[in-house]
Amino acid sequence: MQYEKSFETGENSGTRRNWLLLGGTGTISTGVVAQLSGRHRVTCVNRGHRPMAEGVEQLVADVYDDAALTSVLDGRSFDVVVDFLTYTPETARTRVRQFQGRCGRYVFISSATTYEKPPRTPLMTEDTPQSNPFSDYARKKIQCEDVFRAAYREEGFPMVIVRPSLTYGDYDLPFAIRPRGCPMTLLRRLRAGRPILVPGDGTTFFTMTHNSDFARGLAGLMENPDALGEDFHITQDECMTWDQYAQVMAEVAGAPAPVLVHRTSEELIRLDDSLEAGLLGDKSQTAIFDNSKLRRYVPGFRFDVPFREGVRRIIRMVDTRPELQRVDDAWDAWIDGLIAGRPVK
Repeated sequence: MQYEKSFETGENSGTRRNWLLLGGTGTISTGVVAQLSGRHRVTCVNRGHRPMAEGVEQLVADVYDDAALTSVLDGRSFDVVVDFLTYTPETARTRVRQFQGRCGRYVFISSATTYEKPPRTPLMTEDTPQSNPFSDYARKKIQCEDVFRAAYREEGFPMVIVRPSLTYGDYDLPFAIRPRGCPMTLLRRLRAGRPILVPGDGTTFFTMTHNSDFARGLAGLMENPDALGEDFHITQDECMTWDQYAQVMAEVAGAPAPVLVHRTSEELIRLDDSLEAGLLGDKSQTAIFDNSKLRRYVPGFRFDVPFREGVRRIIRMVDTRPELQRVDDAWDAWIDGLIAGRPVK
């Protein structure tokens, strides 16, 4: 196939490729769509609940419906397939069968939560062991990686594994415990000087990455034919503590110094056991990443959006777009309850 030849020979600089995204409307995938559109041919398969950017082809199907996905793809082949929507090993095996021989690269979006928790060392590389007893999501992502690796070894399936850490865009304030999709809720608390809940003592280092930086790293990897069969994380070099992140948000928002209330993860989980995976399995654990491997495969790559700039973009959006100014009163009350030590009923 022609797309295989272009990858194998390295005839790829400036090449306009044919990309398929399984998904395309989530936080990470919208950043990838924005990076690729205009430079490449981009097709997204999803349920069609949200419109796509101009110039992006949208195929409407439930990607978990084998017959529906086969029908909308109609025997087409792609240079790169990026899979944002596989969460179980059963689905991973289905994807291998569906796309074997139909793509030059198959990028499985895994997760940095797969790295061992709690970590034995503070700095994570792609060789860090993968084990997370607190998160079923992470354990299944590890199983998916195993499926794709076995398919690469045994069948030549052209996979690449990519692991994001907490990745955010321009429409949601990222934090350890946050109201998803309602950034004004957290922003209002900051500006009013109301307490902000922080897991642990606030000194845990964590990494957050803007989706535009992630997208550029991913696009760069696909220009290197040697990325085939490899795994990478794409995670900001900048790393701060949760207290520092809160302080930056308050400064950019023009808010007073944040009132930070610290609770141990164990205490929070006793109040609401649904927090275990998100805290012990992720955000209450140190997450600092070595991006040396990414830079070896994408020479000259740099992260362009530090957290302060990312927050500035988000707050500008929230303050100027009424649809982003909805407040989640239920989340607000829930946080007040956790701060007061009230168990969730």
